[in-house]
Amino acid sequence: MSIQEYLEIVVKKEASDLHLVVGSPAMVRIDGQLMPVSAAPLTPEETETLVFELLSPEQKEMLLVNKELDFSFALGDVARFRVNAYFQKGYLSAALRLIPSYIKSIEELNLPRICHNFSKLRQGFVLVTGPTGHGKSTTIASMINEINQTKALHVVTIEDPIEYVYPKAKSLVSQREMHLDTHSWEVALRSALREDPDVVLVGEMRDFETIAAAITVAETGHLVFATLHTNSAAQSIDRIIDVFPENQQIQVRMQLASTIAGIISIRLVPAIGGGRLPAVEILLASSAVQTAIREGKTHMIDNIIQTSGREGMLLMDASLAYLVKAGRISMDVANAYSMRPEELDRMIGQ
Repeated sequence: MSIQEYLEIVVKKEASDLHLVVGSPAMVRIDGQLMPVSAAPLTPEETETLVFELLSPEQKEMLLVNKELDFSFALGDVARFRVNAYFQKGYLSAALRLIPSYIKSIEELNLPRICHNFSKLRQGFVLVTGPTGHGKSTTIASMINEINQTKALHVVTIEDPIEYVYPKAKSLVSQREMHLDTHSWEVALRSALREDPDVVLVGEMRDFETIAAAITVAETGHLVFATLHTNSAAQSIDRIIDVFPENQQIQVRMQLASTIAGIISIRLVPAIGGGRLPAVEILLASSAVQTAIREGKTHMIDNIIQTSGREGMLLMDASLAYLVKAGRISMDVANAYSMRPEELDRMIGQ
């Protein structure tokens, strides 16, 4: 089979990922579960041919030198794929993530309605957090596209690689891809301030330099969206502060308290009857949250979220409890994704 045929299978089966690894059949991930799509294990020659079909000569050279490469690949107008090509046991392998051409709305993604509020902001720092493959990029894309459809603004995205491609609408969208359009997250973010942006998307905050630059962009009066690999709102605040040297952490707490607009922590959990649904934690920048960040009392954030439901805040366990009560996920699934199973049991028992 050619790489095009494999990619068409991914689209047809509505899989999220395709894995090409020597010694195993080609595998796709559907509703979080891996399953084979070819009978025989892939040989080194087959895998190399499949991966090289995706690459330009320049990309091929970079992969062979660096032993790994992130890039995107378009299957005509049907879909895009985020690809990580890498070596394992000396053999070439690849993981391909499907990026649908259609950007779903907040309602279509079953996200809380409060997410619309983030698209209406003029400035501030909005984080979307969670593990790989749980919908961070898709969630941000739905909010960015809502801005694109409703406001005449300049949106600058910095991604590695570009994932969703935004359609022409009211906004002007400049999408910059790492290595193709810029060599550095830090330089690209500093440059973004000279590009007359209203909204800036940072594909992933990976290190001290990126986080510091993103906070600076938000502090200068822009609306900044970014992703982070953390499990909860409180953990996200701690992670950001902890990347800074100790002598800078008080200042960073002040900056973060004044810029943070909200944090969306997301998990895609198996639904009864198939598919996956988002369980979501929402933190909003209330005065109590800002004070807790400023004073280094992030251990209080969960309690603030729990007692601020009327403002639109939501704990992950409360989201899981709601899905169980609505008959949309099982209790076993809820327990598997719960941060505090005892609290979850109490919420469901109410």
